[in-house]
Amino acid sequence: MSNVKWKNVPTRTINVDGVPFVYRELGSDSGVPVIFLHHLMAVLDDWDPRVIDGIAAQHRVIAFDNRGVGASGGSVPHTIEEMARDAIAFIRALGLKKVDLLGFSMGGGVAQMIALQAPDLVRRIILAGTGPRGGGGIDEINRVAAIAYLKAALTLSDPRNFLFFPRTADGKRAAKDYFSRLKERTENRDKPISLQARGAQLKAIKNAGLRTYFSRPEARHVMIPRTRCSIAR
Repeated sequence: MSNVKWKNVPTRTINVDGVPFVYRELGSDSGVPVIFLHHLMAVLDDWDPRVIDGIAAQHRVIAFDNRGVGASGGSVPHTIEEMARDAIAFIRALGLKKVDLLGFSMGGGVAQMIALQAPDLVRRIILAGTGPRGGGGIDEINRVAAIAYLKAALTLSDPRNFLFFPRTADGKRAAKDYFSRLKERTENRDKPISLQARGAQLKAIKNAGLRTYFSRPEARHVMIPRTRCSIAR
């Protein structure tokens, strides 16, 4: 698989409890795989090819559309916890016993819940551009998204320009380069995000911002490999 890149890696499908999940896999066939967990309103084709290819040069990489996202079947659930349960079911359906997780934005919240629900499955976690349940400002996601979409409409651009990139000269250049790279894959592209998925994800993120881990008894003492996290009452 070493000669395969993100722009041409085949899209596969696996049945997870009666629901088809689509995914792409590349990189080394050995070692602990890195499972990529995506951000709000994103599908497989929204991963930056340079990030995927860069990590796949040294590791086995698996990216997938969770339930109801892109070409995967079913409907997107309304909580991060349920998204994590679906992700765990997908990982186990692949026959994997141990994984590393890379969670970006909303995917970072899902990664944290996977570690809580199935600590035996997780070796390491990379959290990027994310926060903990109940973190400051997370419950403002609807306002943040609305402003980004309004700015995008007024400038005839993609809302991710305003969600993920600073409006500096360097930030604008980085955004332009990112969107250019997303066009590298020209065949077998994923389905766009649905309206149901958008609404459910926004609701899930807002709910996550309103609650804290302290309401979960099982979260008071969590074991993550190489790290001991104890949460007091």
